[in-house]
Amino acid sequence: MGSAVPSRAPRAEAPLAAFRRLLAALGLLLLRAGDCKLHTSCGIQKCTTDFVSFTSHLNTALEDFDLEFCKALRAYSVCTYRNSKVCRGNLVYHSAVLGISDLMTQRNCTKTGPTSSTNSEMTHDPCNYSGHTEAREHQRGEKTPPPTYLFCGLFGDPHLRTFKDRFQTCKVEGAWPLIDNKYLSVQVTNVPVVPGSSATATNKITIIFKSYQDCTDQKVYQAMTDDLPAAFVDGTTSGGDENTRSLHIVEKVNGKYIEMHARYIGTTVYIRQLGHYLTLAIRMPQELVMAFEENQDLQLCVNGCPSTERIDPSGHLPLPVMGKLLPWGAASHPQSGYTLETATTKCHEKMLVKDIYFYSCVFDLLTTGDDNFTAAAHSALQDVEALHPSKERWHIFPRSGDDGVGRDSKFFVSLGLLCLILVAYLYDSFFRL
Repeated sequence: MGSAVPSRAPRAEAPLAAFRRLLAALGLLLLRAGDCKLHTSCGIQKCTTDFVSFTSHLNTALEDFDLEFCKALRAYSVCTYRNSKVCRGNLVYHSAVLGISDLMTQRNCTKTGPTSSTNSEMTHDPCNYSGHTEAREHQRGEKTPPPTYLFCGLFGDPHLRTFKDRFQTCKVEGAWPLIDNKYLSVQVTNVPVVPGSSATATNKITIIFKSYQDCTDQKVYQAMTDDLPAAFVDGTTSGGDENTRSLHIVEKVNGKYIEMHARYIGTTVYIRQLGHYLTLAIRMPQELVMAFEENQDLQLCVNGCPSTERIDPSGHLPLPVMGKLLPWGAASHPQSGYTLETATTKCHEKMLVKDIYFYSCVFDLLTTGDDNFTAAAHSALQDVEALHPSKERWHIFPRSGDDGVGRDSKFFVSLGLLCLILVAYLYDSFFRL
């Protein structure tokens, strides 16, 4: 055992020392040639400095040498990838990339795994949204709160849950934007479901992931009824470097359910086909949701459906449902085949809680008679439970005549009226004195 350590050290130190000498020689050559003035935006020198600081204290005689050295190499690789565009013509950069590859092969390092940790920019992954907050902490020297996430969902007839947790039932026939900001665009197309009814449902979804730094080029995804692909329009299944997987598609159920994970913007999208129509659920950081221009104000997930496109909630079905009236103005369509009682029983099979999703199910069955809308409402609630950041807000319980959005606003209106009455009373009392 005693002779194993000396024989190992030369093999570990020789490639490392040779690599450092090569970088030093190339750096000196480029400095003499004035090349540094041409590549001031290239951060390879910082990457190399950090790599040296990570490895200078390592002892080749220790058992954890390979582990720590590989962690430093992976961190070095992340840093060089981040600088790939700005360092394109820099000889030191290309030498570093080749050197990293050679050293990883020599030390049997895997490309994925933990990296060395430091406050340096070297280990900040710009293609990981959680890393954005960490970077701000390092730069400002102070803690920042974790990012706030928002949820939006569209399903059924169609029923919309906005980023503000407002719930609406809309007509919105044709193509409409759900989201349109600096990072992401989502557009849905809705078609009539039953002749003679204003009810519509989604049969097409188009999503554009906009190009972002070195994380991904622009990627377009399109789904239609009976065509729910597990790839982008260009045939790829991911964006950015194949190792970082900053954007990728996962097929959960062939032709029926896919997920898209955009790690670089902290965003997750679920798309399902249930029956002849599509559903969508999305979770996205609030600061990115609000990154849009004034001319991008028509976003259903942000501002809800235009008032002219909402199904009027002022009317009600004539019969009570479990002590409440169904909170939408729609009667059973002659072709639906469902009564209020049978629709309630059908929806109760999948959803025990009589929340807004349950009532959406009843509404859709009475309007269309399509059993698949029961599965759509149930899946929409499952997506909420998977993606919505606040468990206490998963369920929305509407009141009679309420579309699920007005309870708080009505409270504050009543409070405001009470304050006005109080002010008027005090004003009158003052002048009487």
